[in-house]
Amino acid sequence: MDSRTETFETANGGAASGKPTAPNQADISLQIDGMSCASCVGRVEKAVKGLDGVAEVDVNLALNKAHIRFDRDKLDTAKIADAIKDAGYSVSQSQLSFDIDGMTCANCALRVEKALSAMPDVTSASVNFALERADISALPGKITDAAVIKAIEDAGYHATSRNKSNLDAGDGSDGPDAGDTAPAAKIDRSLILLAISALLTAPLVLQMVWMNFGVAYHLPAWVELALATPVQFIIGRRFYKGAWAALRHRSANMDVLVALGTSAAYFLSIYNMALSSGSETHLYFEASAAIITLILAGKIMEERAKRGASAAIRELMALRPRRARKLIEGEGEQDVAIESLAVGDMVRVLPGERLPVDGTVRSGESDLDESLITGETRPVARVPGDAVVGGAVNGTGRLDIEVRAVGDDTTLSRIIRLVEQAQTGKAPVQKLVDRVSAVFVPVVVAIAFATLIGWLLAGFGGEASIVAAVSVLVIACPCALGLATPTALVAGTGSAARNGILIRNFDALEQAHNVDTVIFDKTGTLTEGTPTVRDVCPVDGIDRNELVRLTAGVQAASEHPLARAIVSLARDEEMTIPEITNFKGKTGAGVMAEIDGRKVAIGSESLLSDQGIKQPNDETATAIQKHEGEGRTVILIAVDGVFAGYITLEDRIRETAKQAIADLKARGISSIMLSGDSQDVASYVARELGLERGEGRIRPQDKALEVEKLRKQGRHVAMVGDGINDAPALAAADVGIAMGGGTDVAMETAGITLMRSDPALVSAAIDISIATRRKIAQNLFWAFAYNVVGVPLAAFGVLSPAIAGAAMALSSVSVVGNSLTLRRWKAGGKE
Repeated sequence: MDSRTETFETANGGAASGKPTAPNQADISLQIDGMSCASCVGRVEKAVKGLDGVAEVDVNLALNKAHIRFDRDKLDTAKIADAIKDAGYSVSQSQLSFDIDGMTCANCALRVEKALSAMPDVTSASVNFALERADISALPGKITDAAVIKAIEDAGYHATSRNKSNLDAGDGSDGPDAGDTAPAAKIDRSLILLAISALLTAPLVLQMVWMNFGVAYHLPAWVELALATPVQFIIGRRFYKGAWAALRHRSANMDVLVALGTSAAYFLSIYNMALSSGSETHLYFEASAAIITLILAGKIMEERAKRGASAAIRELMALRPRRARKLIEGEGEQDVAIESLAVGDMVRVLPGERLPVDGTVRSGESDLDESLITGETRPVARVPGDAVVGGAVNGTGRLDIEVRAVGDDTTLSRIIRLVEQAQTGKAPVQKLVDRVSAVFVPVVVAIAFATLIGWLLAGFGGEASIVAAVSVLVIACPCALGLATPTALVAGTGSAARNGILIRNFDALEQAHNVDTVIFDKTGTLTEGTPTVRDVCPVDGIDRNELVRLTAGVQAASEHPLARAIVSLARDEEMTIPEITNFKGKTGAGVMAEIDGRKVAIGSESLLSDQGIKQPNDETATAIQKHEGEGRTVILIAVDGVFAGYITLEDRIRETAKQAIADLKARGISSIMLSGDSQDVASYVARELGLERGEGRIRPQDKALEVEKLRKQGRHVAMVGDGINDAPALAAADVGIAMGGGTDVAMETAGITLMRSDPALVSAAIDISIATRRKIAQNLFWAFAYNVVGVPLAAFGVLSPAIAGAAMALSSVSVVGNSLTLRRWKAGGKE
């Protein structure tokens, strides 16, 4: 929809304001997330009004909407969205993705990106040359697939949408996504063209070889013309087509260089033929044909290598079964499509099959291979009551599973989204590369022209001058620059995913290598997160079972691991869990409720103090301190304002935790633990694991403050946690790392997610960050060095056009090949 035709609504959703809209003005309505009061409205209005070009702003708190009129010549939607984000809020956006065909270098990606960014209602656009993919963020309901595809085609390329649930379409096989066959078919077609091109080029090149061995025979000129012409205009049509599209849009890319260089060699040969009058003359048909053949071969190798770099996504997609055995009461098994399943359905999985959905085992026992999902190489035992994830391979047992997540909500779908999100991002250094790429081809053309003039002025004649200029044109390679960063990023994040490390974006990858301090949560991170009750200690004559019953009643309303342990004890002892009223929770301190008219408070000393409840006597306090000194968690219970006893719980330290801390220490990284437990418990765990320090009685907000404090001291901080209460600290840290067994909130907040609850993966996440950045640096060095060295050599006539073309083809292949070495990376191993 053309934004000029939109009406500008009033705050109450009524009629348009009636003000005339100038031709350069646009009206937009933005859905704002995060506003909670009138001051929020004021902050948003102030942030937007401060932008140059904004004529009118109207923010409606009830609708969570902002209506904005602005000057399109001075401002765009992306800048408005950024201003709202800087004010602490966010604009609701829809995400669209497209596959792009026809890009040949980084300049092509930049041109598409520029075309998409210029679309009204697009807030951001990113085009990944290595993946041949465009991802855009737009205002919901404002952008259609057809409009985006038209914009891409107007820029000279072909696009297909990825937004029609392509991942869920299939034929019932467990193979890769059907859409993945297109790139393979493209390579197959290119291989046929390469074979034809090689056959036609071979005689032209061979005559040059045998002349070096003293054989004086030379192909007739008309034969050379007949062999070179199909290569130049049929096989090489793709370069002319790409060059014309670029020039038509006042841009330049690799195709321009190839088309200019090969055309110069081809038509110089035609010119020499016309002047020869039957006498022998030097022709350059072998140069033009060899350049096209070699560059085509290089592009095919490049495509294959790029597919190898992005293999992780295809492997994850291949884990999606298309069909399931649904259990229908009274009818038995029925073969159905995955899309038809709903939460609560029952499915049966036979030995050796992949699990079709996330769910809970209701009957049967088996061992599951979850290696491609979590990176865990050993089969994991699953029994009734255990959660399982779709895509895992069933072992020798039969399982009946209750569906708990389908479609985009499954673990596998979320993993694929996270990996794709990371792989389509851009490194900060890519901005520099983009600026260089934007001027690269014009600069090379200028150097080639200068070479031509220089050789002519030096008296070498027109023919030698043209040959030197052609060498300059065909050796320069913007492809290597464009591929240096994205291929390393794709390969690195893919390898991380295979090892159970999900990196959400490049910012996390970029920051992880700088980390010098890691803050760990305790429960569920350094410990197993499944505490068990050790002691129940009533006082003042209260019955033990009554203490457990009252405590379990209140804790049944909580999802905290400690609460679940107490409820499990009550159920194991076949107690009836009582109903509660007036439940209240105090973050980081405890919970309170009423049971049968009795007021029950459960938590820490601070909770009891706030309620004016007298603390335990000295003897009890000493016993509690002894328990905490041995690493046990103690919760205090008060009934009707009187201290009634305490319960101790034990949460075992994870087997890999001590080695994980040692690995970080070996890398020069400090480790700190922040826990809501008492200081005695925190100190005990810190001593056991060799932590730099362990802090107890830390509230969720205190964790975020500790992160900020360390950052102000100049430290680069990673926060590792698994719970909702860790989310503020995960967001505040330079790098947030969520344990995969934790909550969705933690995983959505963190930049890195560990798919298995293994603290040893923290150092592995830092390692893959370092390895990926190293590859990017290597790629950029060689890409720049290649052009810096190669172009002058060609300009001074050291390289012939054919050799220059081969070098150009191999430069991008070498960059992608270097990135592919990241596929061998394994957590805990060497790159």
